[in-house]
Amino acid sequence: MKTKAIILATIPTIVITINQFIGTKNFYHPEFMEAHSLSSLRISSAYAYPPAVGILSNSKNCISCHANNGQWKDDSKTIIDVLDKDTKKSFKQSDGTFLIEIKKGEQKTVLTVIGRKKDNSISAPHRNAWLYIDPTTIGTNSLSKFAPGWDVNLPMSCRLVGDKLPGYEDADITSLPMTIQPLINAKDAEMQLQVMLTKGESVKGNAQEGMSGNYFERKVKLAVK
Repeated sequence: MKTKAIILATIPTIVITINQFIGTKNFYHPEFMEAHSLSSLRISSAYAYPPAVGILSNSKNCISCHANNGQWKDDSKTIIDVLDKDTKKSFKQSDGTFLIEIKKGEQKTVLTVIGRKKDNSISAPHRNAWLYIDPTTIGTNSLSKFAPGWDVNLPMSCRLVGDKLPGYEDADITSLPMTIQPLINAKDAEMQLQVMLTKGESVKGNAQEGMSGNYFERKVKLAVK
């Protein structure tokens, strides 16, 4: 009887906690808020952020929502690289694009390295955000916005600066692995690597305010061997 009484006493607390959690609104991007009619009541649905580009909305890139107003516009000091995780060799080509070649069914893990060369004249970015996306999938019904026929485990991230990697001792960077695999129906594809170097926090309801950042874009080619 004592156990039953304890269980019955805790149920209201659990229900209240769940209702508060469900009712929490986190609208960094107001365009993700939709009102739905249910029994003549207006109920708002909150969508998680990130990512906005192509998944939660049909935005083409990061600056559809965020301001491109940071102090890190100098491309010569910006580091955007894609490395083979095992050999640490860059996939960068002479034209600035990246070429990743993999046999069907095989997996390859790459490192996305993003940051800035150390510069005493300006402060370093605090957080880097990036997204690999096939622009042809934006606005389609495809659940994955990565290249069709290719599997991937981590196509996007938002990470605090401060990772360590040999060869980048004089830079403030983030580095994170991503594993990709061409499936049986995979074809050569061309991806965008969208990057933002940022500092500060966006204001709720207005992603143009509060956070400063600079947007960069690179082309990544996936090729089936």
